[in-house]
Amino acid sequence: NQQINELKIEREKEAMRSNLLRAISHDLRTPLTGMIGASGTYLEAKDYLDEEAKDQLIMGIQEDANWLLNMVENLLSITRIQNDNDGEAAHVKKTPEPLEEIVSSAVIRFQKRYPEGKINVKIPSDFLLVPMDPMLIEQVITNLLENAWIHSGRKSDIDFLVRQEGDNVIFYVRDHGDGIEPEQMKHLFDGCAGVKNKETRKGMGIGLTICKTIIQAHQGWIQARNHEDGAEFYFSLPLEKENGGSKDDT
Repeated sequence: NQQINELKIEREKEAMRSNLLRAISHDLRTPLTGMIGASGTYLEAKDYLDEEAKDQLIMGIQEDANWLLNMVENLLSITRIQNDNDGEAAHVKKTPEPLEEIVSSAVIRFQKRYPEGKINVKIPSDFLLVPMDPMLIEQVITNLLENAWIHSGRKSDIDFLVRQEGDNVIFYVRDHGDGIEPEQMKHLFDGCAGVKNKETRKGMGIGLTICKTIIQAHQGWIQARNHEDGAEFYFSLPLEKENGGSKDDT
C-alpha cells in the first residue's frame, strides 16, 4: 500500500509539473510579446506619436510588467511548497493566524494594484485563529480577487465572504460578471482552461493551478461555480491541523 501511495503521489506531482510548465509557457508569452511590441513602437515612432499615444504604450508596458510580477510571486509560492516537502505529499507548516489580519492584508494588497476596485468584505464577528501559512493563503486570496476583477467581464463590486462551517473556514469570492463557460469549468484548476478576458488577453492559467496546490497543501479544497449573476470561487481551510477535507475540485 505504501508503494502504491508513493507512486500515486509521484504521478500527481508529475502531472502538476507538466500543467505548470504548459501554463507558464503560455501565460508568459503574451505579456512579454506585448511589452516588446509596445517598447519597439515607442522607440521607432516616438517623434510622431502624440502624448496620449505615448502614455497608452507606457501604460500597456506597466500593466504587463505588473502582471509578470504577480506571476513571479506565484512561482515563488509553488517553489516554497515543493522545497519544504521534497519527496513527500505537499504540506505546509501552519501556525494559528488571526483571520481578520490575513483578510485585511490581502484586500489592501489587491486595492494597491487596482485602486478602482471595490470589495464588499464580510467575516465572522468572533476572533478566529486559523492554522495556515499566512503568506501562501494571502497569495490565494489575492489571486482570486484579481481574477474576479480582471476576468469577470465587468468592473463591478466583488463580494468577499468568510464564515466558519463546522471544522472548516470557507472563503468565498463572488463576482458579478459573465460567469464561466461550462466546458471550461472542469479545467479551471489544471492550467488548461484557456479562460480569456477580451481586454487583457491573458488567461487565468497558472494562478488557479497554484491556488489549488496551496489549498491542497493545507488539506483543504477549492471549487468554482456560476451563480445567477456571475461566478464564485470558494475554498476551505481546516481549523485543526490534523483534520483535513477532501472534495472534488470542480
